[in-house]
Amino acid sequence: MKGVARCIVGYSGGKEDNPTYRKILDHTEALLIEFDPNQITYEDLVLEWSRMHSPRGKSKCQYRSAVWYLDEEQKDTAEEVVAGMKAYMGRHASSATIREVMKYDDG
Repeated sequence: MKGVARCIVGYSGGKEDNPTYRKILDHTEALLIEFDPNQITYEDLVLEWSRMHSPRGKSKCQYRSAVWYLDEEQKDTAEEVVAGMKAYMGRHASSATIREVMKYDDG
């Protein structure tokens, strides 16, 4: 997508240090997207996620739905998109969790 600078995959939310695919336990697979807000907005990214994501049914911990945010404005945007998804999906939507995480530090 235009405006996306870099994507980093990993794991988030679990208690184990340095999880691996074979030892994921209570972690969730995660994707960090670095983007240029002059070219694409956080809302555009969350809306694209909502178009590609299928929040139906129960799944293993590693595949549960989540949207992370870095500030209150992003939180409000994520909550609006998730609420819209739930309204559209009705009873077929599992809960998409909104979580706050620490700011990513590349240094």
